[in-house]
Amino acid sequence: MEAQNEQKFSYLLFGCWSHEAESAAACRGDRSGEIEPVKKYTKADLLWMNPLSRSFREVATRKSKRPEIVDKELDLTGYDKIFLGFPIWGWAAPSIVNAFLEKHDFSGKTIVVFATSGGTMKLDGSVKSLKPSVSETAVLKEGKVLNGEWTKEALAEWADNAC
Repeated sequence: MEAQNEQKFSYLLFGCWSHEAESAAACRGDRSGEIEPVKKYTKADLLWMNPLSRSFREVATRKSKRPEIVDKELDLTGYDKIFLGFPIWGWAAPSIVNAFLEKHDFSGKTIVVFATSGGTMKLDGSVKSLKPSVSETAVLKEGKVLNGEWTKEALAEWADNAC
C-alpha cells in the first residue's frame, strides 16, 4: 500500500464539478488540469434533453464531429495513472473528452475514468466510447460514478485504491 501512495497521479477534468477532484488532487499533492472548449458552454448549451441544445447535438454527432479544445501543453512524464473525469452525456463521455484524448499521447498510461451522472450509475458506455481515441498501449479502466457528497479524504482514498 505504501508504494501506491508514492505514485504520481494526474486528474484531467471536464465539467462544472471539477472542484471535488481538484480537492482530492490537492489533498494527495497530485496535479489537476481542465479540458477546456474553445467555445465555452452556456447553461442553455448544457440542457441535454433539449434537441436544440449544444450538448444534445454533440451527443447526436459524437462519432463524426469533435468540439474544438483549448490548445494546452500536457506533460505527463512521470505520471503513471491519469484520472479522467466528466459528466455523462447520453450514456457516454462528451465528445470533447474524445477530442482531448485524440490530441495527446497517452501511450503506456493507465487512464481511470470517473464521472457524474443525473441518471446512470454505470460507466460502460463511456469507456467503450473513449477506447478508439487512445493508443493501443493506453489502458482505460472503469472507475466510478461519483454522485452525491464525497469528502476530500474519501476521494483520495478511492484514488489510492483505484485499479
